[in-house]
Amino acid sequence: MDEGLAPDQLQTYFALMEAAGLLQHHVEQQLRAEGGLSYVQFQLLARLADAKGRLSMTELADGVVYSRSGLTYQAGLLEKAGLITRGPCPDDERATLVTITDDGLALLQRVLPGHVRVTRELLFAPLGPDDLRHLGDIMARVRDHMRTQPPRSAAPRKRRA
Repeated sequence: MDEGLAPDQLQTYFALMEAAGLLQHHVEQQLRAEGGLSYVQFQLLARLADAKGRLSMTELADGVVYSRSGLTYQAGLLEKAGLITRGPCPDDERATLVTITDDGLALLQRVLPGHVRVTRELLFAPLGPDDLRHLGDIMARVRDHMRTQPPRSAAPRKRRA
């Protein structure tokens, strides 16, 4: 039987979860105040902008850690606000293609400076160059290890009884 986490593992786990929660809380406050966006909506817009404006819903789901139904709901809100469009994918009739609109890009550009400011102040300010490099290496290794699991979009859907 598993004995649980060692004290140093538990301390590291709690520190990571608390830091991530605090950062996400402050980022979410900034995004709501400056753009009326949730963190997930910001992630969707930012990923679309980074991908030259278009991704399939599956690609978005794989990149954003969020449930399929939640992602569909958030995409619906963004579409209703005129920040994205959704339509059929020309290469795959089963896929839905999501495209960021000019209004979506403009909103992203408006909230981005505040997002960068909050991130710098809370995450990067206490770190020196070596700390930043080490943290980046560690987190990339952890993320890559976690990403060896099948993406959330590949998980079978649970049937309701």
